[in-house]
Parts: sequence; structure tokens; C-alpha cells
Amino acid sequence: MVLRTRISDALKKAMKDKDADRLSTLRLINAAIKDKDIAARAGGNDDGVPDSEVLAILGKMTKQRMESARAYEEGGRLDLAEQERVEIGIIEEFLPRQLSEEETSAAIEAAIADIGAESIRDMGKVIGALKSKYTGQMDFGAVGPKVKDRLSSAG
Repeated sequence: MVLRTRISDALKKAMKDKDADRLSTLRLINAAIKDKDIAARAGGNDDGVPDSEVLAILGKMTKQRMESARAYEEGGRLDLAEQERVEIGIIEEFLPRQLSEEETSAAIEAAIADIGAESIRDMGKVIGALKSKYTGQMDFGAVGPKVKDRLSSAG
């Protein structure tokens, strides 16, 4: 729950500083987390979602904004694309550092070795292990094909 505290503190600071852009983005983050908390409560979890789930929410929000910025650029709306990039910067303050290509490859190799994965049938286990350990640190849309290629060549 450390991440929630950091977001909450940043929200209070943005209010004091009267930083409207930052404040609106932080409120969007809080709203997304609260939505997940409500869904978790319906499932019997009264504590709210863990930090790993908050990281997943932040990753999804970043990805959505990247897609929007690209669409705005293609549509010639550079002002809106820039606003999306500002929001991405604010959201990324709460995400852990992204792993480099080399670090990602090493993490994939380690996960395959730890699980003893030998074929494409083990892909789900490998991805699950990576998600539990590296949520918010790697793009799983890009990692999936890498794991698949690695397991295809092994099996």
C-alpha cells in the first residue's frame, strides 16, 4: 500500500501548489484505483487491491495515453498529443524503472529456468512468473512473443 500513500501525498501537494494538470491526472489515477477497490470488495477483498494491481492500472493508463498521443499526432492535434505526454510523465513517476532489452531477456531466461519450461505449453507459467515479479517494469505485450519464440526454439 506504499504506492497509494505516494499517490495520495502527491495529490495533496498538487492541491497546495494549485497545479491543475498534475491534480487532474492524479485524480484520474485515484479514481481508477478506487474502481478496482470496489470490484475487489464485491469479490470479498475488503483491503483493496495490492500494489501489484495498482502498478498494472498505472501501466494500462500509460499505454492508453501513448495510443491517444499517437492518434492525436496522426490527426494533426499536437496540442492534445502533448497533453497526453504530460499525463504519461506524471503517471510514470509512480512506476518502477523499465527494464532494458538485456534485463528483460535475462528475466525471461531466468523465469524459464526456474519453472523448467520446455515447450510452448509452459508459456502461461513463464508469463505468470514474470508478471508476479516484474509488473510495471516490462511491456508484457512485447514480452509474450519473446517468450513464445524462446520456448518454440527450445521445444
